[in-house]
Amino acid sequence: MPPPPTSESELPFDAPGAGKPCKTWYKIVGTLSPSTPPLIALHGGPGSGHDYLEALFDLTESRGIPLILYDQIGCGRSTHLREKAGDESFWTFDLFVKQLDELVDHLSLRDSGFHVLGQSWGGMLGSAYAARRPRGLRRLVLSGAPASMPLYKQACKIRLAELPEDVGRALKECDAKGDHESPEFKDAAAVFMRRFVCRLDPLPEPIQRTFKNIRDDSTAYGTMQGHSEFDTVGSLKDWEGWKDAHNIEAETLLLNGRYDEVMDFVVEPFFKTINKVKWVTLENSSHTSMWEDRERFMQLVGDFLLY
Repeated sequence: MPPPPTSESELPFDAPGAGKPCKTWYKIVGTLSPSTPPLIALHGGPGSGHDYLEALFDLTESRGIPLILYDQIGCGRSTHLREKAGDESFWTFDLFVKQLDELVDHLSLRDSGFHVLGQSWGGMLGSAYAARRPRGLRRLVLSGAPASMPLYKQACKIRLAELPEDVGRALKECDAKGDHESPEFKDAAAVFMRRFVCRLDPLPEPIQRTFKNIRDDSTAYGTMQGHSEFDTVGSLKDWEGWKDAHNIEAETLLLNGRYDEVMDFVVEPFFKTINKVKWVTLENSSHTSMWEDRERFMQLVGDFLLY
């Protein structure tokens, strides 16, 4: 079977307060058709870029679901805004929701409908977007998405305690000194990532590209998350998305991994609050289930979107 057609394009994005023209880069995999709602994928980070979501090509190839990937503002092939580092009034949910809404309108998806899959930070964004009840949203998938950032911070403390003693000590000592650049810190952080973010060795090349995206431009990540994956000190630190989740009308599938940094108790408030919801924990993965337990992930998501 030949691979599905792909196309790439850009659209202007009027980012409030940016002070310069901005653009959204996006890719369509498959053919958009009114008869089959496409899946719009929201990447994590903030600032990870779309690259690692390329695993979702499987859904187009095996299930015929058109896929839309895009780079959120501030990363990848969309406009970068390094001059906005630390500006919490700029890097807001409203900014990212506006960008997503403009993409939906540009592709004329309101009437025929669309699905949204958000992973990690993208799941937080997806839940906030769905809680606004956007016209056309059919179904929602939240993968490795914290319902509460204070709970996520608790989970990270638990995961840190599961690391070898010398690794945990190095992370704590470096963090206390504000040292997030030394080889000692980076080596210890890599152990955390291999245990609780992606357990595959070697790392898939698209995930390597994703990590490079954040290294190349950490503006959004640094402002909203902070200096590391396991200690949220940025503007997201007090976010409690589950408090708005009762407004979500779309049927929702929650996914996380047995070894996920987003532990079960971090997902649970979504499960208790969203009206029409199913939750599956994948036993053979951590935070990137679409790669680590790929066949099972695609089966669950494909079945959910099509039936």
